[in-house]
Amino acid sequence: MTWRQVAAWRTRRHFLDERRPAGEAPDVVSRLCGLHAQLMSSAEATLRARVDGLADDAVARALWTDRTLVKTWSMRGTLHLLPAAEYPLWQAGFATYEHYLKPVWLRNFHVTADELDALVDAVGEALRDRVLTRAELADEVAARTSAHLGEKLRESWGAYLKPASFRGALVFGPGEGRFVRFTHPRTWLGVGPVPRADAVEEVALRFLAQQGPATREDFARWWGVSPADGGRVVKALGERVVPVDVEGVAHWARAEDVEGLREAEPVRTVRLLPAFDQYVVAATRHATHLLDGGSPDKVYRPQGWLSPVLMVNGMLAGTWSQEQKGGRVCVTVEPFRSLSAAARKAVLSEVERIPGPTEVHWVG
Repeated sequence: MTWRQVAAWRTRRHFLDERRPAGEAPDVVSRLCGLHAQLMSSAEATLRARVDGLADDAVARALWTDRTLVKTWSMRGTLHLLPAAEYPLWQAGFATYEHYLKPVWLRNFHVTADELDALVDAVGEALRDRVLTRAELADEVAARTSAHLGEKLRESWGAYLKPASFRGALVFGPGEGRFVRFTHPRTWLGVGPVPRADAVEEVALRFLAQQGPATREDFARWWGVSPADGGRVVKALGERVVPVDVEGVAHWARAEDVEGLREAEPVRTVRLLPAFDQYVVAATRHATHLLDGGSPDKVYRPQGWLSPVLMVNGMLAGTWSQEQKGGRVCVTVEPFRSLSAAARKAVLSEVERIPGPTEVHWVG
């Protein structure tokens, strides 16, 4: 199969062919394997690129009122919004992470394995039936362990909290003014860690259902493990996955998806995808095949930054940005090559979905 077919298939699996009604938003989040939330605005925009009619406070309400979404450190140690009902599955997968137990990690972050265990236990105890700021949590951990570990929580934003998150001792709670707060998943969701031996296999199948076909390296990078570990997961999937050829390179796909991939028809769709959109994240290792002009460094920037992307017919066709100028939102669109009149018109329609008065500037 060709990369154009892969792009068409993924576009549909990512709900980027046509927007779904607001009532389907929970299913969209689930099928996307969560929303990347290093920037909360990007998480909301990722959903709006796929769902019509969302209320302005839909994501905030789902997080802090309805508690149908949960914010936590997830794959690759990045922040995601996950369906609360699926938290036990994802946490069971994160519980298999071992990178922070290796001597090099412990040396770099100046703690011993015993100290890290004590810190994680103390975080879990402190957050039972409570919602605490980082400073408050640091005080509680210091009281339960040592001033040294309390100070570690104060001096680093997430490094020492991620292991607690992966072990099911911490999720984000509602903020207090400008302060971020944390709580225990049992306190916030009514559920805690649930051991599940096949969790990572289920996660891998969900990944392939949206981001496939993929190599073991693609999965390993997305999940945040070594290629060898990624290969072991793929092997464990057995007959549920099959090898497929994408323009001469071997990839893996779910067996049930192969026919749809081979028969994928071209798509006609234009979207302004936000920074860190899952569609763009999925293409990190093979972006050259999905770029319509331009080069990967236009999208995949230093320090792990991903630019907002203009997607045309499943291809990464340019970048865009927005800024507030006076009472208007100025949207700058930079296509990698000349766009058709229909595509330019579709871009203008996408811009009109941005709240408030807007104006468009074309570059190139």
